Amino acid sequence: MREHVQTKTIVTVAEMARMVALSRARFYQLVEAGTFPTPIYDTATRRPFYTEELQMLCLDVRRRNCGINGKAVLFYARGARPIAGVKPRAKAAVTNNHTDLIDGLAALGLPATKDQVETALKELYPTGTAAVDHGEVLRAVFLCLKRRDTADNVGR
Repeated sequence: MREHVQTKTIVTVAEMARMVALSRARFYQLVEAGTFPTPIYDTATRRPFYTEELQMLCLDVRRRNCGINGKAVLFYARGARPIAGVKPRAKAAVTNNHTDLIDGLAALGLPATKDQVETALKELYPTGTAAVDHGEVLRAVFLCLKRRDTADNVGR
């Protein structure tokens, strides 16, 4: 979550949910559970809103991970954001045995060997597959191998 969020005189429930980096649905769940304060309703329009004081209270709840009911609450971020002082996990080493492609081809009903997959990859992607979606690579290799083994192509 951002360190400093600018407050306004009043905000809607949707804006308040955005300010604490939660979906509206999750925010409403936490209001019902007593984690966040309930909004104030405009008597003329019956529209819920949060005053600046309530906004500060909501931001404090998010910052401290402790609701206004005194219970601890864990918030999960929508996207993976790096946390200061914590090193991200290293990605698994890239291997050239293509087991994921071979398994995917087998699941599609096309058994293939490592050599067949490597030959197809060299033909289809001479510069590599780093920038290509894995599903697209699987599809292309499947079609390449399927065409190669058609009845009219055998023996050529």
